[in-house]
Amino acid sequence: MRVALITSEPGHPLLSRTTALLAADHPVDVLDPRTPPPVPEPLADVYLLKARTPHALALARDLERRGARVINSAAATALCQDRTAMAALALDAGLPFAATGTFTTLAELASGPTLSGPAVVKSRHSRRHDVVARVDNASHLRDLAAAHPDEPVVVQDFAPNDGWDHKLWAVGDRLFAGLRRSELSPEGRGATRTLPLDDLPSGWPALVRRVGEVFSLDVYGVDVIDLGHGAPLIVDVNAFPGIRDQPGAPEALAALISRKGST
Repeated sequence: MRVALITSEPGHPLLSRTTALLAADHPVDVLDPRTPPPVPEPLADVYLLKARTPHALALARDLERRGARVINSAAATALCQDRTAMAALALDAGLPFAATGTFTTLAELASGPTLSGPAVVKSRHSRRHDVVARVDNASHLRDLAAAHPDEPVVVQDFAPNDGWDHKLWAVGDRLFAGLRRSELSPEGRGATRTLPLDDLPSGWPALVRRVGEVFSLDVYGVDVIDLGHGAPLIVDVNAFPGIRDQPGAPEALAALISRKGST
């Protein structure tokens, strides 16, 4: 079995440790996500799509058209980058996802009716250094729009919570969990704390698995906040997140690759 990583960061801890586990029995190549398609034959048996740039998605789509197995698929990865499409799919499936409105630009949002209460404004297209901000009043919104007038955005009502994001990850049939301060926390995010699965509220592991089914993902993250008494609200879904410092994650990924490559 040949494995290829579509990534610009092959030294990422999860990828490097997974590569070390596989390398004794399976060659593992690195494919720069800027590589223009088509990739020369012979194709690898499994490709890991650990990049989300337009070039990487185009590369993955070309590989899929030629019969290659890509984890996660280009379509599933692209969907998780569009927060409007993400919310629509989640809500249609009955998942407890934050109700989401979409605006063509931040300037359009700021020029419209006053928000009814505290809101969370996010870039519509998820990427590094995108916009994620809590907006409490019209003045704050105008300042945000002045800094990013042409940014397409989504808006969600701010849901009162304890200020912690539950970072829940799935690698095949294995689940992992952590706690991290919200992006909206004035104290900053800080490090992620590993959270035993037994400490999760009842039903949350099943919820994570349901997200994977709905979004057709094999390796993914789900950000959940606790609205009180274990009531979950999903605020984000990520295709192939970093899953750093989670004991057993490289082994789970190596097992998933071996299983996918043999079917």
